[in-house]
Amino acid sequence: MSDDKVVSLGAKKKSMADEKQQEENNGKNQDLVYCSFCGRPNTQVIKMVKGPGVNICSECAMIAVQYLILQDRMPSAEAQHILDAFWGKAR
Repeated sequence: MSDDKVVSLGAKKKSMADEKQQEENNGKNQDLVYCSFCGRPNTQVIKMVKGPGVNICSECAMIAVQYLILQDRMPSAEAQHILDAFWGKAR
């Protein structure tokens, strides 16, 4: 598994040559990506998820998930199924 700090959602699949070129360039020229919520660059956060026109850092994502769970008090059956699968409690 790659240890990239910036993960793109909805990006087209890269070829092996593209991935090798990106690895070579990572040390030379790292593009800054800023969180759309807190404004911090990817160099100051653990991970960054890059979407179409927006980005969210791992800390803002965790805050958002915590807020949504606390606000609803109980996740929907569909959300609970996803959480169970994620935590290894699949039925």
